Amino acid sequence: MLKMKDRKSSEVFGKFMISLVSILLGLFISIFFVMWGKNLGFFKAAGVLFSSIWKGSLGSPAQFAEALVFTTPLIFTGLAHSVAFKTGLFNIGVEGQFIIGMLVASLVGLIPGIPKPLHILIIALGGMIGGAIWAGIPGYLKAKLGTNEVVNTIMMNFIAMYLSNYFTMGIFHKEGSASTEAIQSSAELTRFLGPQYRLNTAIFVALIFVILVYILLWKTNVGYELRAVGTNPSAAEYGGISIKKNIILAMAISGAIAGLGGALHVAGVQHMSMQLFGFTNLGMDGIAVALVANSNPFGVILSALLFGSLNLSSGTMMLNGIPKQISYIIQGMVILFIAGQYVFKLVGEKKKKKGAVVNG
Repeated sequence: MLKMKDRKSSEVFGKFMISLVSILLGLFISIFFVMWGKNLGFFKAAGVLFSSIWKGSLGSPAQFAEALVFTTPLIFTGLAHSVAFKTGLFNIGVEGQFIIGMLVASLVGLIPGIPKPLHILIIALGGMIGGAIWAGIPGYLKAKLGTNEVVNTIMMNFIAMYLSNYFTMGIFHKEGSASTEAIQSSAELTRFLGPQYRLNTAIFVALIFVILVYILLWKTNVGYELRAVGTNPSAAEYGGISIKKNIILAMAISGAIAGLGGALHVAGVQHMSMQLFGFTNLGMDGIAVALVANSNPFGVILSALLFGSLNLSSGTMMLNGIPKQISYIIQGMVILFIAGQYVFKLVGEKKKKKGAVVNG
C-alpha cells in the first residue's frame, strides 16, 4: 500500500516537474526572439521581457486583480478540458460551449423583475444546461454512431459563434452598437473590490468547481468510471462499465462547466453579448491550461494564472517594444515541450511491445 502511494506521489511530482521545466524552457527560448527583435544582449532582453510580464500582470494590486479576471474563465475551460481528457476525449468544442453559455446569460439577463440571487442562479443553470446540450450532441454522436468528436465539436464551435451573432445582431440588437442591451443589474455578479475593478465573485465559483471536479474524478464511482474509460476502454468494458454512457456523460459535464464559465463571464465582466468576429479563444487556451496542469483540477488554478497573466501582459510588452505575439510564442513553446513527453511515452511503449514480441 505504501509502495503504491509512493509511486503515485512520484508520478505526480514527475508530471509537475515536466510542466515546470516546459514553462522555463518556453520562457528561455522566448528571450532569443526579444534579442533578435530589439537587438539586445541576452540578459538585457531577459530583463525587458520578464519585467514586462511582471508589471503587466502581477506587479501591482490593480494588475493582479485584472490578471485574476483573465484567469477565471481559463479555470472553467481548463476544468472542462480536464474532464474530457481524463475520459480519453478531445473536446475541442469547449470554445463553442463557452459561447453558448455567454449567449444564454446575455438573453436571460435581460429579463426584468427577478430577485438578484434567483436571477444569477437562473443564469448559471442556464449556462450549464446550454453548454451540456451543446457538448452532449457530439458526445451522443460519438457514443451511438462512432463519429469523431474532434470534427463534430469544431463544427459546433462555428454554429455557436454564428448563432450568437444571429441573436446579438438580430432580435436583441442594441441600436447603434454591435451588441445586445446590457443585462439587468439583478443579473450582474458583485465586483467585490469596487466598481473600478472587473474582478468579481466568479473567481470564487471557479475555485469551488476546482474542488468539485476533484471530488467527482477521484472520490466518486462516476469519476472512477470516467477515468477507467479514459485509461483503458477495453478493460473498463470488460469490468462492466458502459463506455457509451460515460462518453456522453463526460462530454455533458465538460460542456456544463464551459457553459457556466461563459455565463459567469457575461454576468461578471461583459454584461452583454457582443458580436463575434472570431472565437474568444478562451476555450482554445483551456486546452493549454489542462495540458500544463496534466488535467489535475488543482494544477489548473496555477496553469490558468500563468496563461491569464501572459495574455494580460501582452499590452505591457507592446509598450516596451515587444510584439504581443511573444506571449503566444511562450504559450506555444510550453505546449510543444509538454506534448513531447507524450510522444516519447508512445515511442517507449511501442519499443516495449516490440521487445515483448521478439522475446516471446
